Amino acid sequence: MAALEEGFTLTAVPLGSGPDGPLGVEQGDKTDQFLVTDSGRTVILYKVSDQKPLGSWSVKQGQIITCPAVCNFQTGEYIVVHDNKVLRIWNNEDVNLDKVFKATLSAEVYRIHSIQGTEPLVLFKEGAIRGLEALLAEPQQKIETVISDEEVIKWTKFFMVFRHPVLIFITEKHGNYFAYVQKFNSRILSKYTLLLGQEEKSVTQSFSTSVHRKFISLMSLSSDGCVYETLIPVHPSDPEKNQRVVPSLLLKSVVSGNARSGVALTILDQDHVAVLGPPLSASKECLSIWNTKFQTLQTSKELPQGTSGQLWYHGENLFMLHGKFLTVIPYKCEVSSLAGALGKLKHSQDPDIHAMTHFVNWETSQGYGLGAQNSEQSKRILRRRKIEVSVQPEVPPSTQLLAAIQKDSEKHIEVELRKFLAVKRTPDFHTIIGDVVIGLLGRYKAEPSFYPRNCLMQLIQTRVLSYSLCPGLMEFALEKTDVQILQLCLQQFPDIPESVTCACLKIFLSIGDDSLQETDINMESVSDYTATIQDGEIEQQTEILQNGFNPEEDNCENCAQELIEKPQAATEESTSCPVTGKRAALLNAILHSAYSETFLLPHLKDIPAQHITIMDWICLLLDANFTVVVMIPEAKRLLLSLYKFVKSQISICSELNKIEVSFRELQKLNQEKTNRELYSIEVLELF
Repeated sequence: MAALEEGFTLTAVPLGSGPDGPLGVEQGDKTDQFLVTDSGRTVILYKVSDQKPLGSWSVKQGQIITCPAVCNFQTGEYIVVHDNKVLRIWNNEDVNLDKVFKATLSAEVYRIHSIQGTEPLVLFKEGAIRGLEALLAEPQQKIETVISDEEVIKWTKFFMVFRHPVLIFITEKHGNYFAYVQKFNSRILSKYTLLLGQEEKSVTQSFSTSVHRKFISLMSLSSDGCVYETLIPVHPSDPEKNQRVVPSLLLKSVVSGNARSGVALTILDQDHVAVLGPPLSASKECLSIWNTKFQTLQTSKELPQGTSGQLWYHGENLFMLHGKFLTVIPYKCEVSSLAGALGKLKHSQDPDIHAMTHFVNWETSQGYGLGAQNSEQSKRILRRRKIEVSVQPEVPPSTQLLAAIQKDSEKHIEVELRKFLAVKRTPDFHTIIGDVVIGLLGRYKAEPSFYPRNCLMQLIQTRVLSYSLCPGLMEFALEKTDVQILQLCLQQFPDIPESVTCACLKIFLSIGDDSLQETDINMESVSDYTATIQDGEIEQQTEILQNGFNPEEDNCENCAQELIEKPQAATEESTSCPVTGKRAALLNAILHSAYSETFLLPHLKDIPAQHITIMDWICLLLDANFTVVVMIPEAKRLLLSLYKFVKSQISICSELNKIEVSFRELQKLNQEKTNRELYSIEVLELF
């Protein structure tokens, strides 16, 4: 039995600017991280569990990435090729791809492959293969031609067979297909002619492979809508000979034969395959899982926005382009059995839930004897229990709650919500909560007077929601300027877009103090707020040299002249916090939320000038509002303080450099071998 779980979108940034969608999705250095290569100029590293990007790198204007980026698992670095021949290598700390390692190769690259346990391999468009280390040692080495003229590589896969790397690639020439298998333990390249498809005009549209003991199972999805399997021996009897292999029909009519694009195939395990494409009975594209052992459809999910015909499989996640956005759909495949293939497999039940047995021995019921004297009483009990068994089961609380949302009053909905939250949580609890929130927001849009604030607060506090489960919730709170709901969402949602985060920031900065005073806000993040202010006042009254910087020392007399003329205002401003306690708690919720600097920076440009001098995102804010910060009078004190601090740090670094040089000279003296019978006295000048 197989099941497709609820999918989610990794990012709101459209992908697939090229005609064929993204170039690839490859495993990152960590299990939960993936490299997504767009068909334009960008490579993005995603962490799927957080549904957030960790980094983004782009080649400069005029260049184009021509093969998917991969991770070198031996070094933790990333590798990509742009403009067919230019190879780039970088790591997480690098920002600009134009400044990282560069190697220009002598031939065009088709694909770079990298898997755990071996070095990356580079496959060139003419069929030659090189290890990365040998290629970097001599980038301009001559690359031989393996395939014939007009023969084009269509698909390739890299995997391990008995701990030895094996690379297989499929080529096409005038409608004929060939498979090349390169074994690196023996340096043998074997070639096979594939007799694919049962119709003359059928075209193979997708390939996938898996490895068994003695054979490589090559599956192909043909334009006739069928899946074929071709077995290629791992150890061929005559490696030098071009052998012909015949496929066998594995699955019939899994997609519509009229589909000329948008179809893909990938092997999930030894008995299950995932197929992307429109089924026979529908025109829209679907993602489906088939059982190859029993040739049955296990599950399917409609994709109304269409796909690019690309399907990637890593771990227990399927990646695809749904519309213009990269979508992840987790799946589960159980061990194949006839009952599971027919959908009759009985799942183990929760031990706390006692299922009703099909046969009940009433005579063994507690409180009733086995003798004939109680036979009449037993019959009455039997009749009564038969009536009780025939009664329809009670409607689940979740169903009652969803029904109440459509028509009942807010008070009644709160009652039903409390009933639902009181029962034991089921595995689909988080999806039900998401449906409830969507139902409440949907009714609010239809009835503006309906404002279920208390219900929404209770639902958020279940701590199972995320932004992707209820994307309209934070927009609703922004519209209502409900800072309490926004604070809870910021504290609990792991996948809030940066644009929404900045919208919350604007609300928190612009709302009046009177409104905040009347609002119930969680103050845990500023619980020691008063003590901190008092400590700061005491600290300012003592003259302490911190990090080589004396606040009283001012080397920029001209810049500080205005501040010297107004000592009273300077004292008042330095000893008071620019925001109230409640506003500070809201701003802390913003600062503690998950965000990516790359995507946050453009939205920070919309922050008003009077608000940009009180945030901890000082570097990003300076980047986004540099001209404004330089020009506005309110920022003069901040710029002067930064200038003085940087100047003092430069002085400290200069002195540290002198000490470092002296220590190096001492270390050299200790390492020199001297004659013990002689001695000498040397004077070292440290300064």
